[in-house]
Amino acid sequence: MVIIEINTVNYGSTGNIMHQIAELARLRGDKVITCVPDSRSCAMYKCLDEILFGNRWLRNISAICAKFTGLHEFLYVIETWSLLRQIKNIKPDLIHLHNLHGNYINLAMLFRYIKKHNIKVVWTLHDCWSFTGHCPYFDMSQCFKWRTDCFECPSHKEYPSCMVDDSKRMYSLKKKWFLGIKNMTLVAPSKWMENLIPQSFLKDYPVAQINNGIDIEVFYPTESDTRKKYKCKDKYIIIGVAFAWGERKGLDVFVELANRLDEKFQIVLVGTSQDVDAILPKNIISIHRTLNQNELVEIYTAADLFVNPTREELFGLVNVEALACGTPVLTFRSGGSPEVIDETCGVVVDKNDIDAMEKEVKRICFEKPFSIEACRKRALMFNKNNEFHSYVDLFHNLNILT
Repeated sequence: MVIIEINTVNYGSTGNIMHQIAELARLRGDKVITCVPDSRSCAMYKCLDEILFGNRWLRNISAICAKFTGLHEFLYVIETWSLLRQIKNIKPDLIHLHNLHGNYINLAMLFRYIKKHNIKVVWTLHDCWSFTGHCPYFDMSQCFKWRTDCFECPSHKEYPSCMVDDSKRMYSLKKKWFLGIKNMTLVAPSKWMENLIPQSFLKDYPVAQINNGIDIEVFYPTESDTRKKYKCKDKYIIIGVAFAWGERKGLDVFVELANRLDEKFQIVLVGTSQDVDAILPKNIISIHRTLNQNELVEIYTAADLFVNPTREELFGLVNVEALACGTPVLTFRSGGSPEVIDETCGVVVDKNDIDAMEKEVKRICFEKPFSIEACRKRALMFNKNNEFHSYVDLFHNLNILT
């Protein structure tokens, strides 16, 4: 098979997922070409079979225009035309779509091309943007207008940032663009997402539920001098990991826990910044970034508990990473985050119930009810090789059926 993959970046969570699927498909004998905007490409993740299109300046202009006019995903005409010409020459059997938001491609042109040439499509929904008028997530705003129509968006000033309420127009246009494809299968990376799709205007498309996965040979219990390094040898270490700390990821919850927990506990946050440091109490250790993946593994392993107070989450790969390192997980009942754990390796409390979270932090640290072996066993269920092989199987099954 010849497969085209399109994503907003070639790095980070969705970029890694795209590349890992591509690698497994190539091992199966398929030709896979990844397509990402040049302005969102990281040199260390580039591969031979990759198309870089557009440029940083045009993408910035597109983003600025979208912010002040609400015209998202409309520009980039010449760049999209150039990409589609290359796709036409490649003659793919299937196009695998990932994140399409970010003002890097003209969606009207892309989907018109797909419909005209009746190309088979698999679209992984890494968030909810595909079926809302604006937002990637709606849990915090508790806005469910997307089930029938979007208007008076409470989140239009948030990502993708817009000075005008563009939700009604964009909702209508997305229905026009995304509906009417003869052969498209949606992939839900969590059961939570799988349950949302039938409530949306995408409800008539078939859905495959395939979890995201991790490299279990990278994430495993690893001894280190982490406790000595951060001077918390005799303390219970509570760790949180995110790469966009804020209310959505529960930064305020960690601040509150730091005020409640005594000196027996040490909270460590990874993925912070100077702006985050400015609002953190002094008894929280802030790590802006780890030197490499192995250092992150060592921090996971050293922790007594991984706490994930996320309020909006597709699946929660950080939960899996922690479990793979033998560390139990405590999370809010929000999005797909609870799906990762069961009664053998962690606890789920109601969203925003900080009292319950504090109680469970103390109980888990003091009583040690979850073993390293049980946590690791649960993480093995989300081995990336198994999960991403399911994508390749899906590609080939669709190719055989049609």
